[in-house]
Amino acid sequence: NKVDFGFIRYANCWEDADVLLKGLNPEENKRFLSIASAGDNSFSLLISNPELVVAVDVNQIQLYLVELKREAIRYLEYEELLQFLGFRVSDNRIKIYTKLRPHLTDKTKIYWDQHKEQLSNGIIHEGKFERYFQLFANKILPWIHTKKRISDLLSEKTKEEQEKFYNKTWNNLRWRFMFKLFFSKTIMGKYGRDPEFLKQVDVHVGRTIYNKAAAHLKSKGAQYNFILNYNLTGDFRALLPHYLEPENYTLIKQNLDKLHVFHGYAEDAIVQYGKFDYL
Repeated sequence: NKVDFGFIRYANCWEDADVLLKGLNPEENKRFLSIASAGDNSFSLLISNPELVVAVDVNQIQLYLVELKREAIRYLEYEELLQFLGFRVSDNRIKIYTKLRPHLTDKTKIYWDQHKEQLSNGIIHEGKFERYFQLFANKILPWIHTKKRISDLLSEKTKEEQEKFYNKTWNNLRWRFMFKLFFSKTIMGKYGRDPEFLKQVDVHVGRTIYNKAAAHLKSKGAQYNFILNYNLTGDFRALLPHYLEPENYTLIKQNLDKLHVFHGYAEDAIVQYGKFDYL
């Protein structure tokens, strides 16, 4: 009751599915209980040929989003899917939606019929957290670094060159100050997440994120991190999340019927579905 769940908070999952899968090392034909959020990581779990994946969330709007993505994966051709979601440029998204609409449940249809502007903009850009990153990329970062410098940071180079670029060119006083301020507990709570989500966080949020970001920005991994691309440019550019990478997409599409959505708490899903192997 303290948090507004009347809108999309996350249009993408901002955790790395590759790390998730490596950590779980899941076996085939197992049962998973997954926090739905935007659905991306729940889709990625389908690559393990599971018996069942239940995507649970207390925010019904997030489940409308998961259902929309699921049916888009099921019924659209690959390039059309990327255009519809917002990974590729398109001025045809509402027409594509009319193709998907008959396959959605009634409540999901009603919601998206009332939010066609979000569909038209590309739904992966329409969450509160995405708008927070867009604010950083479009309004804050230009006061710190030029577009060329951002491009240079993300360009292909050796590990030694990447670290040198970060230390000598990127990590200036303005970057350090503005980064820690923008990703502070107060600013992130108000504009990115929600103050209630951070009440139990007892570390200096801005400094902690800055230190973790510094370690990554010095590494070659920064050059192909789709999340970092969005943080710094407001777009994924040519990169894709795990569930949409061509080598993963086909198997995930084949296993879509194994993904169920559940509105409520995790413990309620366990009561309904029984024992899970991975939570």
